[in-house]
Amino acid sequence: QVQLVESGGGLVQAGGSLRLSCLASGSAFTLNTMAWYRQTPGNQREWVATITGGGSAHYPDSVKDRFTISRDNAKNTVYLQMNSLKPEDTAVYYCKAHNVISLRDYWGQGTQVTVSS
Repeated sequence: QVQLVESGGGLVQAGGSLRLSCLASGSAFTLNTMAWYRQTPGNQREWVATITGGGSAHYPDSVKDRFTISRDNAKNTVYLQMNSLKPEDTAVYYCKAHNVISLRDYWGQGTQVTVSS
């Protein structure tokens, strides 16, 4: 079982930056591939970034070169640094843990990011 708590969302102007954090508890953190997703009303959750236990990061083209995912295994925390934010980045951002042993997924409660134009 993994519990995830996101923080760091808020309101920012276009072109600004935010850093989201996701604190994980309940199981060996390094056994989890961590990811960020986002969702707007009426739409499916969209993948934003992934980082493996070994630190390999992956992004879709929509956020590549603007967003950076990182993890601090000593603090059981994954981060999403978001730069050059655009109004279309407005969404609820969710943290996900994928346990590579059990293959189970765990989600946080989400944090709202709003980018004003």
